[in-house]
Amino acid sequence: MPPLDHDHCYGIVRSGDRRFDGVFVTAVRTTGIYCRPSCPAMTPKQTNVEFHHTPAAAQQRGFRACKRCRPDASPGSPEWNLRQDVVGRAMRMIADGAIERDGVPGLARQLGYSERHLNRVMTDELGAGPLAIARAHRAHTARLLIETTSMSFIDIAFAAGFGSVRQFNDTVREVFASSPTDLRAKRGSVAGAGPGGEVVLRLPARQPFAGAELLAFLGAHAIPGLESWDGECFALVLTLPHGHGTASLRAHDDHIEARVRLVNWADLSSAVQRLRRLLDLDADPIAIDEALRIEPALGRLVHAMPGRRASASADPFQTTLRAIVGQQVSLAGARTVTGRLIAAVGTPIDEDLAGATALTHAFPTVEQLADAPDEFFAMPTARRDTVRRVAAAAADGALVLDAGVDHVETRARLLELKGIGPWTADYVVMRGLGHPDVFLGTDLVAVNALRALGLEPADAVRWAPWRSYALHHLWASLGTLDSAARSAASSTLGQPSTATTRTEVS
Repeated sequence: MPPLDHDHCYGIVRSGDRRFDGVFVTAVRTTGIYCRPSCPAMTPKQTNVEFHHTPAAAQQRGFRACKRCRPDASPGSPEWNLRQDVVGRAMRMIADGAIERDGVPGLARQLGYSERHLNRVMTDELGAGPLAIARAHRAHTARLLIETTSMSFIDIAFAAGFGSVRQFNDTVREVFASSPTDLRAKRGSVAGAGPGGEVVLRLPARQPFAGAELLAFLGAHAIPGLESWDGECFALVLTLPHGHGTASLRAHDDHIEARVRLVNWADLSSAVQRLRRLLDLDADPIAIDEALRIEPALGRLVHAMPGRRASASADPFQTTLRAIVGQQVSLAGARTVTGRLIAAVGTPIDEDLAGATALTHAFPTVEQLADAPDEFFAMPTARRDTVRRVAAAAADGALVLDAGVDHVETRARLLELKGIGPWTADYVVMRGLGHPDVFLGTDLVAVNALRALGLEPADAVRWAPWRSYALHHLWASLGTLDSAARSAASSTLGQPSTATTRTEVS
């Protein structure tokens, strides 16, 4: 990552441009605080400021978070959605709680580097090593729990990942210039407290934000029991490192309201990060929309729905199996078959976790799928065997599906498994792993949408590096196409195509 240009960053701060919140922070030497670029306070003199890629780097140099603009509550940097190098992969894994689970040695091992090399690369690029970045995430999680729950500070300290209550107290005072008691006294400034066992979080997003359309897309693919959609609220069961959780999501102009319930509060940071990935909340919609407007026909779709997001996944393994189950069946059929499999094999969740939702089961684990009798798989034998092969590969570590994997390597591993072709592998990379630049050029829905606009699949090369977003615009455009086009495409909407289907449209 290149060094931040001081003059350019200062110009952004002077203009108060909110697009850059989360991209860098402004540290003010005279006050000892760091802020978002859009902080409403008086702009400091240029000679008194320095700029850092991450809050952790500012904290390393003794700066504390601004109480007015709350830089810890801004959207994340879109950089980490794009970068596939070791730093980008590490940042995604740290946000998902990898260091709390496995420490820095475990993180380095998963990335395939030595601990020393990982520390050096991240410190050189970001001004802070993995442990310091994880510490900043812990502080943010602690603040959420302090302000949105009635948990004791001892419980919060260990739930947020701190090794001791003293470390928790010192970090909170250092980062926020307030004690935990003071923060609790001011609770409610960002998130609200829900009923017992529930926190209500405000997940910020850059504008424009087509949040309602995003939830409708997820709702159209909702699996009964695992997910629910009532036209306004999308709810889902989360499988997390320490247990299960549920989240109920509602869209607003610049954020998603998330009501979260967890079996173990140590999973809060992971839950928030996975929801942000699912909802693509760290994207830079202005940059994406400007790039896609290069093609006039596609530009009309972008103009009609600015800020459309390319939904990723809270669980890449789950997305992979759902893609396989949905091969060559209608969307409704895939939802029904997957729902029956989950009801038969998945783990039931208790009523307290479900709350007022219609959620009943968590997605099956690899062990549950391996032990399930054949009659639970209401699908062709070849497809059932593919599900079992993927589950076995995930169980023995031959196939790793998480936020930190190398996309190219993972795609190659998927293609090595019998029953998975290029469409399914690319779909998993796009939806499961959140890659922003995948185009499913043999997808019947996309092909019909392209031709209705007078375009061909080969035209998609011009939309890099945002082809995943172009694909979502094309999928959504079917609502405005003629009935013949809708009829031709409806049976495969959002579903993976087999080799036979790909031959027909290529």
